[in-house]
Amino acid sequence: MVQSRYFKIVTFFACMLANIVGWELIFPRIGLGKWSSQTRSKRLRGYAASYRELAIRMGGVMIKMGQFLSTRMDVLPPEITQELSGLQDEVPPEPFSHIRRVAEVEMGISLEERFENFDETVLASASIGQVHQAKIRLEPQGPLLDVVVKVQRPDIARIVDTDLGAFRVVGKWVAWYKPISKRVHIPSLMDEFSRSLYEEMDYLAEGKNAETFAENFRDVGDVRVPRVFWSHTTRRVLTMEDVLAIKITDYERIDEAGVDRREVAKRLFEIYLKQIFDDRFFHADPHPGNLFIQPGIRQEGEDKTGFTIVFVDFGMVGYIPPGTFAGLRELFIGVGLQDAARVVKAYQLLDILLPGADTGLLEKAATKIFEHFWGKTAPEMMATSPEEAQVFLSEFGDLLYELPFQVPENLILFGRCLAILSGMCSGLDHEFNVFTSLQPFTKDLLDQEGGSKVNLLYKELTTYLSMLTSLPKKTEALIKKVDQGQLEVRSTLIEKRLAQLVRSMNLLVVVLLFSVLFVSGIQLFISGYPALGITLCLMAGVIGVIGMAVNLR
Repeated sequence: MVQSRYFKIVTFFACMLANIVGWELIFPRIGLGKWSSQTRSKRLRGYAASYRELAIRMGGVMIKMGQFLSTRMDVLPPEITQELSGLQDEVPPEPFSHIRRVAEVEMGISLEERFENFDETVLASASIGQVHQAKIRLEPQGPLLDVVVKVQRPDIARIVDTDLGAFRVVGKWVAWYKPISKRVHIPSLMDEFSRSLYEEMDYLAEGKNAETFAENFRDVGDVRVPRVFWSHTTRRVLTMEDVLAIKITDYERIDEAGVDRREVAKRLFEIYLKQIFDDRFFHADPHPGNLFIQPGIRQEGEDKTGFTIVFVDFGMVGYIPPGTFAGLRELFIGVGLQDAARVVKAYQLLDILLPGADTGLLEKAATKIFEHFWGKTAPEMMATSPEEAQVFLSEFGDLLYELPFQVPENLILFGRCLAILSGMCSGLDHEFNVFTSLQPFTKDLLDQEGGSKVNLLYKELTTYLSMLTSLPKKTEALIKKVDQGQLEVRSTLIEKRLAQLVRSMNLLVVVLLFSVLFVSGIQLFISGYPALGITLCLMAGVIGVIGMAVNLR
C-alpha cells in the first residue's frame, strides 16, 4: 500500500510538471504562445480538478497542500482556488470502527466506559484525524458537558512519512528550475513542513498550544478558545469544549445572523497583529475549518463587536524570534508610513533579499507602488488600466523579471499563515484594505519606539542633512569620472533583450536540426531503410532534448 501510494503521488506530479513545461515554456518558444494562452484557463481547472480528485482519494499530506492552495485567492487564479475549495469539506471520513479502535487503544478503556455518550456520526473530517461529538462528566455526579473529540486516523504516521518522501522527490524536480531554487531552499522548506506536520500529530502539544493561546487572549472578550479536558486526552485523542458555531466562510449564514462581514475581516486582521507583535505566538493554520463566528457577545467587556471569533485546532502554531520580530516591525511601520526606504531595510533585516539585489531600484519601485496603489482595495487594484501597468513594467520590468527575493526557513510558516489570512479577509470583505487597516497599528508601533511627530521630524531632518553633507563629495567624484572617461552607462533591459535574442536563435537552430533529421528519418523508414531511418529519428530526439534543456535553463 505504501509503495503504491508513493508511486501514485510521484507519477501524478511528473505528468503535471511535464504538461506545464510543454504548454508554458516550450510551446511559446516555437510560435504556439497564442494557443497556450487561449487554453490556459481550461488547463488550470483541469490541473486543480485532477489534484482535488487524487487528494480526496488519498488524503494525508495531499489534503493539507490542497487546503493551503484553496485559500490563496489573493494570488492564485480563481480556476484553481474555486476547484480546490471543496477540499475544506470533502475529506472522506474514516469508518467509525477504525476510529473506535484507535481511541480505545490510546485510552486503555472502551468508549462506553470513558464517555457518557459518543456520537458515531462524524462532525468534521480532516487529513490527520476526525472529530466526533460526545458528552462527559468530570465527576460522578457532576453535570454533563458537551465536548468534541478529535481522534487520529489509523496508520496516519506511515501515510505522512510516505507522502513527505514523495514530496521531497517532487521538490528536487522543482529545484532544477533556477528562478525557484534561488529563492527557496527546497530541502529547508520540506524540513519545516515536515516538522510542523509531525507536531500537528501530537495532540498533547496541541492541547498546550490551545491553553497558551487562551491565556494570551484571556482579557479579550470577542475571542474564544475551547477548554482542554486533559482527563480525556492522549497523544492521539484530544477532547475539548464544544464551541463550534458558524463557519467563517459561510457568508450567507453570517449575513443572516446580522453580523457585519467587513467588521469580521477587520477584527480578524487585528487579532493576528496582536498575535504577531504582542504575543509573538500565532495560530498558523487559519483555514476556514478552524475559524468560526459566534453571533452576540460571549461576555461583557470592552471589545463589543457584536460577534465572537472562535479559534480551534492548534496543531500548527508559529513563534516570532527576536530577529524576525525586528524585521516585521520595521516592515509594518514602513508600509504604514509609505516609507520605501524603511520597507527595503525591513527586507534586509528579514534576510529575504538575494545577494546583489539592487536596493536602490527596490526602494524606487516601492515608492511607485505606494503612489499608485496606496489605499486601494483588491478590486480597485485588479481594475488597474493596461496603460498604467505598462508604464510600471517599462520602468521596473528588469526588477520583476529578476524578482530578487528568497524565502528564509524561519518565515515559511509565517508566510503561509499570512497568505491564508489575506485570502480569508478578502473573501469576507471584497473591499478589505490592508493599508488603512495597518495605519492605527503603525501609530501604536511608533508610539512604542517614541515615534512622535517631533521624533519623526528629527529623523527626517537628520537624513536630509546627511544627504546634503555628502552631496559635494559625490558630485566631485562624478565629475572626476566624466573627465577620465570612466563613466559607464548600462541598460539591463538591453542586456536582457540581447540574451533573449541569442536564446531564440539557438532554439531556432535546434528546431531546424530536429526537423531535418526527423523528417529524413521518416522518409528513409518509409522507403525501406528502417535501421537508418530509426537512427536519424533517435538523433533528432537527442538533439531536441539537449537543445530544450540548454535553452530552458
